[in-house]
Amino acid sequence: IKAIQLMPGVQSGSEGATGLYVRGGGPDQNLILLDDVPLYYVSHLGGFFSVFNADALKSVKLTKGGFPARYGGRLSSVLDIRMKEGNMQEFHGEGTVGLISSKVSIEGPIIKGKTSFIVSGRRTYLDLLSRPISRIATQGAASFGYHFYDVNAKVNHIFSDKDRLYFSTYLGDDNLGIRTDEKEGEPGQEGYYEFSLRNKTLWGNRMGALRWNHIWSPKMFSNLTATYSRYRFNVDNDVLDAYSYTRNDSVITERSEGNLSYLSGIEDWGAKLDFEYYPNPANSIKFGAMTTWHTFTPGLLGLKLGADGTPGSVDTTLNAQTQNALESAAYFEDEIRIGRRFSANLGMHFSHYNVNKKNYYSWQPRASARLMLTESVALKASYVQMTQFVHLLANSGAGLPIDLWVPATDRVPPQNSWQAAAGVATSFSLWGQKFDFSIEGYYKEMDGLIEYKEGTNFFLGFEENDWQNRVEPGGTGVAYGGEVLLQKKQGKTTGWIGYTLSWNNRQFENINGGKVYPYRYDRRHDLSIVVSHEFNERISVAGTWVYGTGNAITLASGGYGTLLSWNNLPNQNYGSYAEILNGGGFGAGGVSLYENGRNGFRMEPYHRLDLGINLTKKTKWGQRTWNFGVYNAYSRLNPYTYYIRNEYDFTGGTVERKTSLTKLALFPIIPSVSYSFKF
Repeated sequence: IKAIQLMPGVQSGSEGATGLYVRGGGPDQNLILLDDVPLYYVSHLGGFFSVFNADALKSVKLTKGGFPARYGGRLSSVLDIRMKEGNMQEFHGEGTVGLISSKVSIEGPIIKGKTSFIVSGRRTYLDLLSRPISRIATQGAASFGYHFYDVNAKVNHIFSDKDRLYFSTYLGDDNLGIRTDEKEGEPGQEGYYEFSLRNKTLWGNRMGALRWNHIWSPKMFSNLTATYSRYRFNVDNDVLDAYSYTRNDSVITERSEGNLSYLSGIEDWGAKLDFEYYPNPANSIKFGAMTTWHTFTPGLLGLKLGADGTPGSVDTTLNAQTQNALESAAYFEDEIRIGRRFSANLGMHFSHYNVNKKNYYSWQPRASARLMLTESVALKASYVQMTQFVHLLANSGAGLPIDLWVPATDRVPPQNSWQAAAGVATSFSLWGQKFDFSIEGYYKEMDGLIEYKEGTNFFLGFEENDWQNRVEPGGTGVAYGGEVLLQKKQGKTTGWIGYTLSWNNRQFENINGGKVYPYRYDRRHDLSIVVSHEFNERISVAGTWVYGTGNAITLASGGYGTLLSWNNLPNQNYGSYAEILNGGGFGAGGVSLYENGRNGFRMEPYHRLDLGINLTKKTKWGQRTWNFGVYNAYSRLNPYTYYIRNEYDFTGGTVERKTSLTKLALFPIIPSVSYSFKF
């Protein structure tokens, strides 16, 4: 995933994220397949890891445009990932031990020459380090623990020369736990204060695929696949807050406690049948059909509050109903070569979607072509139409995003897009070295997009029991730009330079006054420089430098609000407090002003340098490698988000407010070391 983010036309979104933003699309618009099974979330906390363990993978292919007809259900890209099938003849293994995580893979024959397997596992042990360190640092007041794990497994069995069966599975979870305990004094005494928080956050994927491959003739074979995929996100918080203060010569103790929980997920059961037919060496025909039964849990939010030591005196649990939908598709595509210089892929993808007795139908033509002008210069062009029946409802404010997978319904239609692209690619030699160069332009229009309504987001407006009441459907988007890639694949020094110039806008009838506004990840300039050099078979080095225009976010430029009425609070000589408001930001329960409109503020530009060195040695049992690396080598404090900080001084019988825009950065310079082995 990290390497793919460095390619032109692909963005990483923001610091601390492994999402893919391809040619103006969002992370939900990428069809990410692991052995033909869609995965809905591919990131571990912090963005340092994707859910894909490279040791278990056989191939990775990214398609940004010119999608073949066999792919459907997403608007922006296809990431087709295949797992290794295991060695049929002998056992092999490899692994890596790092500072915060380790992984190991083993493959080999179950029945030699007939059945093979591969099992790969990975786990962080950051929780084993962070919990005791956080307790010591806070003198026992708080502890923090986080870990994730991944398990990939695949079995491959040969029944005969014509029949083979594969079973592959993946499961992985992230587990984040935070515990805070603060206490001063005793209840009923002035100055008493107590606060405790118990947070458990869990998210992860499950995936399974059973595939039967059958050869019908030397010119035709088929794959019949049964699939399962599930993603869930679960948060559970228990909070206690109590304090004592003096009012009219009496000590008053106020106590409140509550629980906030959130559950969201999506589960798929599916089947697909694919055929490949080769009537002659210059013609390849693919056709097939598929169906998927979706079960969405759009979000179950529970909020239970207690006052004066009475838990659960207020219960605002929202019982969101699950939503089922049936998605089916059929396709036909023909890849043909005419002579030595011209080739084309022509096809049609048809899809049907049924939800709440509402039926959607979509015909999606696909066409791409390549013309070789010379042996080293090629022209290419493509046109595609795509339809997507799932949405990702993302919080677009300056704070931490809370994302929600929701289906197209009878009230919220599916997303559609069309994209045209054209470019030229060439190979040339310079200074005795071979280089590949390509330049490509694209234009894409989208409709059926959704956003939160004005004045609401995940946190505001959850009193609506139905998420459909909180969204603005029918949005449109336009994305266009150009991509340049200069690449060197051979020799001791390899790497590439990728540059993207792009524009990415959205428009909704009832958002931003109906005016066009930039998408959050509208990034005018995006540059990646990747270089690796092999001094000899034992020593190699690599470096990566990235630069990107800052993301567009929405910030209030001014406003007015009201203070909490705490019995003439300024006269109580409370000193200086931050954010003693009925809310946050400028509005404070009043009115916020957004003079620059939606996403009218730009974060600082993002740039970062990563360096690494590998020291490899052959051993009697195989090979070992020491890797030393530095993430963000010059410690650039790239912004993750901004927030408006208000500080209030209540001394002297008056209220004075100081407002500042504060940047939150996540990752300074981070060194790393790991030990890898193969046998």
